[in-house]
Amino acid sequence: MSLTIADVLALPGLDSLCLRAGAAGLENAVRWPYVAENSGIAEWVLGGELVFVTGINHPRDEANLLQLLEEACLRQVAGLVILTGPAYIQAIPQRLLDAAEAADMPLIEQPYSLKMVLVTQAIGSALIQSEQLGRSRHDVLERLLAGDYQSLDLLLHRAAQLGMPLAGHWQIVQLQLEGSDALFAQGEAAQMEAQLARQHDSITRRLRQLSATVPVLGRAGQWTLLLPAADAVAALANREQLANWLKPLNLRLAPLKLFIGLSAAAHPPARLAQAQDEARQALAAARRFSERAGLCVYDELGVLKLLSGVRDRALLDQFLNDRLGPLLRHDLHHGPSLLPTLEAWFHENGNLVAAAQRLAVHRNTLTHRVQRIEALCGLRLDNSYDRLDIGIALMIWRLSA
Repeated sequence: MSLTIADVLALPGLDSLCLRAGAAGLENAVRWPYVAENSGIAEWVLGGELVFVTGINHPRDEANLLQLLEEACLRQVAGLVILTGPAYIQAIPQRLLDAAEAADMPLIEQPYSLKMVLVTQAIGSALIQSEQLGRSRHDVLERLLAGDYQSLDLLLHRAAQLGMPLAGHWQIVQLQLEGSDALFAQGEAAQMEAQLARQHDSITRRLRQLSATVPVLGRAGQWTLLLPAADAVAALANREQLANWLKPLNLRLAPLKLFIGLSAAAHPPARLAQAQDEARQALAAARRFSERAGLCVYDELGVLKLLSGVRDRALLDQFLNDRLGPLLRHDLHHGPSLLPTLEAWFHENGNLVAAAQRLAVHRNTLTHRVQRIEALCGLRLDNSYDRLDIGIALMIWRLSA
């Protein structure tokens, strides 16, 4: 749980703080208060600070304030607080207000009559309390998802005490952001790191909006959240909401890509560990099967449920090697051609023309490859049992890719 700009404005004793612009950023998380003493802040902040601008140690004309705003946006601070009074900064320039509003950067006015020591003490205390509460809530939720408890009733009671009602039925959502290697290949490391952090923050904020009563668990581009889902109708609504968000999001994220896996619906607290396993299986399918457009629900897995239930990975590897081993070895030494051909053939239900178009090769080339596949594997694509084996082997290959 984090302290937001909105939380700061609601703290006791800070009633005279007034939001002047950037209301869209009220949910920005505040990492720590920072009082700006120099002409600029870019080299002194790490991101997430609530920056206080006094004008005591450096003149703050309109140009300098606009510079501070630009640096605040660049460094992803939580917000700016301008101290106004007759001695230093008499008023906030309208250009600064307009720029902050356009940038969705919260800009707060604080009268000099409100002592800084009271403000920083209130924020510091609130941050400590928020961090303690957040750790407790995360601990309870992680134990529940892992099934790591002796008494479910006691754990749920503790959750209720922490303002986290978990009674009811839920759907687990697992998310993973991939493509950071491609992102860092595009430019200077520091800039790409800042861009990646911005994307993480943006995704986290959206997920917090979706999961208002239960904290979002997340680290290193992976997130877990709980969504209420008492029945299949609610689960379908969750799926549609996430899908509608995901498609345009991934267009903006490129070369990054977000993948989402959802459990089945209607899991009570006692079955949340099972729900998390379902969501992980669905996420694996979303990542490995492009036709799922980055999102998969556990109920959509079909035979993949059976494959995911095989705990002895060696059995799956042996089956894959028995059926497609010659193709794997061929593509390893000569480049990927036969396995992608086989996959395209299956995806197009044996339609040679459509499969050739999918691979951007001539139909004769595809026909030759299919004959080569049958010769290497000793299987017939027109035999229903062989096709079943090959289809399952392709799924195993995709899951292990």
